[in-house]
Amino acid sequence: MRTLDEQWQVTLIEDPPRRGLSREYGRGPSTTVSRRWTYERGTDGRRRKVETFRFDTREMKNLLQQVVLDAGWIWRGMLFKV
Repeated sequence: MRTLDEQWQVTLIEDPPRRGLSREYGRGPSTTVSRRWTYERGTDGRRRKVETFRFDTREMKNLLQQVVLDAGWIWRGMLFKV
């Protein structure tokens, strides 16, 4: 099995006089980690930071790789030069 990481990113630019969209595309080995936190009050009344969202591409890749290898296949990541 061969794999290829692709990443698309669209950013809204709201900085006058440059308004619009910025678009980026990339491919090849990559790791993306995204986390979000909020502040909540604990039982002791103190504010604390609580993680509300987590996404890590390594978790998904590791599971997929293990399934492929358990099935007796070979895992090959693809490298591309742009």
